[in-house]
Amino acid sequence: MSKLVIVESPAKAKTIKKYLGNGYEVVASMGHIRDLNPNRLSVDIKKKFTPKYELIKGKEKLADDLVKLAKKSDYVYLATDPDREGEAISWHLAYLLGLDLDDSNRVTFNEITKTGVKNGMSSPRKIDIDLVNAQQARRILDRLVGYKLSPFLSQKIRKGLSAGRVQSVAVRIIVDREKKIRAFKPEEYWSIDAKFIPKGSRKAFPASFYGNEQGKIKIETGEQAQKLLNSMKDCQPFVEKLRHGTRKRQPSPPFITSTLQQEASRKLGFQSKRTMKVAQELYEGVEIEGMGAVGLITYMRTDSLRLSEDALKAAEQYIRSKWGEKYLPSSGHRHFKSRSNAQDGHEAIRPTTVELDPLKVKNSLTNDQFKLYKLIWERFIACQMAECIQKTTQADINAAGYIFKASGYRVDFDGYTVLYVEGSDSKDEEKESELPPLEKGMQLRVKDMLPNQHFTQPPARYTEASLIKALEEYGIGRPSTYAATISTITSRGYVKRENKTLFPTELGEVTTKLMEERFPKIVNVKFTAQMEQDLDTVEEGEYGWVDLLTNFYGDFDKTLKQAKEDMKGVKIELEEDKTDLVCDKCGKPMVVKFGRYGKFIACSGYPDCKNIVKMVNKIGIPCPKCGGDVIVRKTKRGRDFYGCSNYPKCDFVSWYQPTLEKCPQCGEILYKKKGKQSKLFCAAQDCGYEKDDDTEDASIIQEAVSASSAQA
Repeated sequence: MSKLVIVESPAKAKTIKKYLGNGYEVVASMGHIRDLNPNRLSVDIKKKFTPKYELIKGKEKLADDLVKLAKKSDYVYLATDPDREGEAISWHLAYLLGLDLDDSNRVTFNEITKTGVKNGMSSPRKIDIDLVNAQQARRILDRLVGYKLSPFLSQKIRKGLSAGRVQSVAVRIIVDREKKIRAFKPEEYWSIDAKFIPKGSRKAFPASFYGNEQGKIKIETGEQAQKLLNSMKDCQPFVEKLRHGTRKRQPSPPFITSTLQQEASRKLGFQSKRTMKVAQELYEGVEIEGMGAVGLITYMRTDSLRLSEDALKAAEQYIRSKWGEKYLPSSGHRHFKSRSNAQDGHEAIRPTTVELDPLKVKNSLTNDQFKLYKLIWERFIACQMAECIQKTTQADINAAGYIFKASGYRVDFDGYTVLYVEGSDSKDEEKESELPPLEKGMQLRVKDMLPNQHFTQPPARYTEASLIKALEEYGIGRPSTYAATISTITSRGYVKRENKTLFPTELGEVTTKLMEERFPKIVNVKFTAQMEQDLDTVEEGEYGWVDLLTNFYGDFDKTLKQAKEDMKGVKIELEEDKTDLVCDKCGKPMVVKFGRYGKFIACSGYPDCKNIVKMVNKIGIPCPKCGGDVIVRKTKRGRDFYGCSNYPKCDFVSWYQPTLEKCPQCGEILYKKKGKQSKLFCAAQDCGYEKDDDTEDASIIQEAVSASSAQA
């Protein structure tokens, strides 16, 4: 007979089994074993919101196997993830297996290492019913909003729409930013930028016009800029003032879930869903050559900046041996303060074993795993290193009585930056450079002095990184929900992503407007944030989960009934659903519809007329092989590629967009390669011709073509 340990995933089970050894059977529940039925509300509102849980379809055999294993075992340990969701999974398993909730059979692992597993198994506890109730309240709350509100939106706007307590407010945040961008009125302003060369030197340095001895002068027109330039013509500039200082840059704290998602977006280009998938793999365990399955990072769903003393000592030892004593902070280990509303249930995200630096395990990891592990490892080590010390210089240059300002720095001690520097959301972040040696009174020579026209810029659209940061600052959702929220609002068509930028679709704006008018609380940032605080209070055992739902549902139900009454017979039309096409069978207008497999075009006379055509994204370029239309296609994973509309008769295919331009060297067509600077290149073997692309992208044309075999 043995002891049974139940976790969520096979990978985690394999790693834990290695540490527990004989006498233990470790199996996976494959996530939740019971849940609310996806096809019904499954909540009895009249009976204090009693949820109606049932076995998840397809897991009947797994459930039977778990019951049989539990009956044969001496003891059952529930070792699901150490958070609300994991606690709820354990609670459902306890119900399925008939376990006593007063038994100490719940174990958690902050890290899947020998020490982490040993510590977890040595401290079993009862299932935390307050954690379960908090998860249950969130699940039912989201079910009520989704299943009550979604049918209303589908009826009034478009079939198949969904609403969500967190997703709807996330869309509103993006819509509100778009409104600000549209309402923004740019204001013209000018600058005068100069480059000066010190006497006896060839190295020029930049400086910007400031004003005069009386203060800053704002340049509003080109005429004003030119007048100032004329006043400084043939001037003899010199260094009027010099200020030297020391600046200390402190390292960023270790990662929590939200900052990991932000930094992986900035530096690796990972979407949050991808980041969390890879982080889960690193936590559960990866087969390392010569070591077997090893959990490489601590639990990745956390909002705490706390670090264990063992981890701090390991980092200190590694830094001392790798870079020397001077790279350690003079004040000892660094400790970081978590946000006031942090749950602090787990440590910050860090490597489980400092000695396993990224290069040592690279050959055992996938490319994504290596990139993310390297990011986590470097951030953790850097947070325990000495600060970067910079010597700063600020200079005032006098040019005919006008003042130009220049600033720069040189690194006196690199400190933590020898390993890691945090990324930035701003592409236009000002970068200082090192100034040449300057002295007060030093004569300078003008290399350039040019006027530049500028316009004030609207606020930037959100990226995944900046949206996650905003959600966190507003207190909306929890770290574990951000990835799912962004995935939902993009996949449902409320928000589009171009490169890293998120912007609302017409559907997102129309839906948000309706929600603001009829359900202002649901899309209210403060209300949603307060709901998160209430859920935290349930977790702390200070607020009943039924009370929370009762207080919410009364007003929500009343508002929904009123909206249905006020909008009886009203249907909101979307411009993006209309086309200029006419049905070739009955003459009625054709409209864009949304089916299981994406967009298609159908007759507005449905069901009397069932004519449908499929959507084709033509780019207005003939096929290089047969002269047909080049169209945009998608792989199963959603990546765009280019192919011929005459497929399979023509097998032309390319990852790069073909153009109308011919190669001047060999006469073949050129292809467009996008990046920081778009390039045109020749794909012919042994040609190698390439040039910068200064043309605008060919617009993608939505065209309908008859396709009797198209599937709706």
